[in-house]
Amino acid sequence: MERRVALITGGARGIGRAIAMHLARDGWAIAICYRTSQDAAQYTVKSIQDIQSTDDHIFAVQCDVSDSESAKALVQQVQGRWKRLDVLINCAGPYHRVPLLQETVEGWDAMFQNNLHPVFYLSREIAEGMKERRWGRIINFSMANADQMIAQTHVTAHYIAKAGVLILTRSLAKALGPYGITVNAISPGFIDSGSAFPDELSTVVKQIPAGYIGDVNDTVSAVTFLLSDEARYVNGSNMHVSGGWGI
Repeated sequence: MERRVALITGGARGIGRAIAMHLARDGWAIAICYRTSQDAAQYTVKSIQDIQSTDDHIFAVQCDVSDSESAKALVQQVQGRWKRLDVLINCAGPYHRVPLLQETVEGWDAMFQNNLHPVFYLSREIAEGMKERRWGRIINFSMANADQMIAQTHVTAHYIAKAGVLILTRSLAKALGPYGITVNAISPGFIDSGSAFPDELSTVVKQIPAGYIGDVNDTVSAVTFLLSDEARYVNGSNMHVSGGWGI
């Protein structure tokens, strides 16, 4: 079988990096997309080159996927390099905390432009190649409790965008399912990915039924399953990786 190719947005750090490292160990060709984390991206590329003993199967691209033309060019670049693109993992998802009525128009727009719109832009561009090969996987990252429609007064726009990701996931799953393509969402809870403050994690652990904070390997395990042929009949799902928080 030909080497499969994955594009991972937000692949320079945290959960995205952990996924990239795992797929590298399994022999995948990997493109990671980053917007500002150039040093982290270079470090990830070097780590994967060390795993695979080659630089032929990994590269990093700086790209603002909130721009539809840039997202299109990114997909074309990856497909041009490896002549195929089998998997899209939409892992990028910046957020900020601000009281709702103090949110700016720019801040509000940014949450949708960076969390929701790229999922549509990239999925649309990658779909045709997947349809031709009659196989593909798209995995989108939402957040635990985004399906609960509860009030969120400090991350409102981010929360709405992540709820939108779930709706888009199900819609893409229905549209692409007849072509052997599955589209699923993973909704992490509190994961120690290096982006949260330690005291914040120590405070919320009491709210997690499992009794501990998850790590990036918990999300990697979920991704590994959804990419596998064992998950061929799993489509349009939302997998919580939260230790029971948010349900």
